[in-house]
Amino acid sequence: MRIGIPRETKTLEGRVALVPAAAGDLVRRGHEVWIETQAGVKSGFSDEAYAALGVKIAPDAAALYEKGELIVKVKEPIAGDLEHLRKDHLLFCYLHLAAEPALTRKLLDIGLTGVAFETVELDNGDLPLLAPMSIIAGRIAVQVGTHLLHMPMGGKGKLLGGLPSTERGKVVVFGAGAAGANSAELAASGGANVVVFEKRQDRMAQMMAMGANITALYPYEDVVAREVASADLVIGAVLVTGAKAPHVVTREMIRGMAPGSVLVDISVDQGGCFETTRPTTWADPTYLEEGVTHFAVTNMPGAVPQTSSQAICAAILPWVQKLASGEWRDNPALLRGINVEGGKLVHPALQGMAL
Repeated sequence: MRIGIPRETKTLEGRVALVPAAAGDLVRRGHEVWIETQAGVKSGFSDEAYAALGVKIAPDAAALYEKGELIVKVKEPIAGDLEHLRKDHLLFCYLHLAAEPALTRKLLDIGLTGVAFETVELDNGDLPLLAPMSIIAGRIAVQVGTHLLHMPMGGKGKLLGGLPSTERGKVVVFGAGAAGANSAELAASGGANVVVFEKRQDRMAQMMAMGANITALYPYEDVVAREVASADLVIGAVLVTGAKAPHVVTREMIRGMAPGSVLVDISVDQGGCFETTRPTTWADPTYLEEGVTHFAVTNMPGAVPQTSSQAICAAILPWVQKLASGEWRDNPALLRGINVEGGKLVHPALQGMAL
């Protein structure tokens, strides 16, 4: 099969879907692999590194999409990409369509088959292609939140870990999946007091086992309001597979927080789990609502493309190989990953979506 790897065009997005070694493996399996020129440069991979392994270099996006049958990219297609997509393309990338009705409509109009990384689901409910980027986003959330608490950034001027004679900072995390767990672990290891809200008993137990400064609670509304009001940093990492994220923090709750506090919404890709969330980019990442700094960048892992590209590539390569073989429709996980096909919404979480 002819596999196309386009250059990512989202604002300050540096990732590439397949690193040279992975692309070379596909070439050795008999596939014709094309990459758009300079697609890997921001991740540290030159055109020459790809060419040395038998990958063909396309001079621009038009040529890349013309050659490719299976299009493998990282982020959802935007304006420039959509011009080149065709009905016969098999698109494999993050889509997050629940929060993107306009994009969904365009993909339906094109009529292609779109398999989303975030909805490739194993029989046990695990999301293997979402996990690596969730881990990275969870860690970035704490790093960014810590920085935004600094007074020159508009924060309240609090050191999360504290020190003798001072209070420790308080971090509240919603969700104890891959993203939330990594946020909690990093914040706790830095000395902060951490509260994690989670509904699953097994995940609550895992959070408590991480350290004495982590408390796991069920998200009763009055308890959420109390804990958010006293938080320095709140991180949203709520996920309903393929669906729009529910609002777990209301504007009224945020109004009760101290000025200069920080909210980081990892769930923004799926619409956000805070009532006050609106998507931002790395070029203009924050905004102020109710005196609280909000950070809601939709491609958080794109800030560390060398790490992110290596991580996502290792996760997706076996699935790319299955798709490229042409014999993938007997694979339940990939079938669950189909979001759109032939002009129709396929994933159950998208049924009834207003377009």
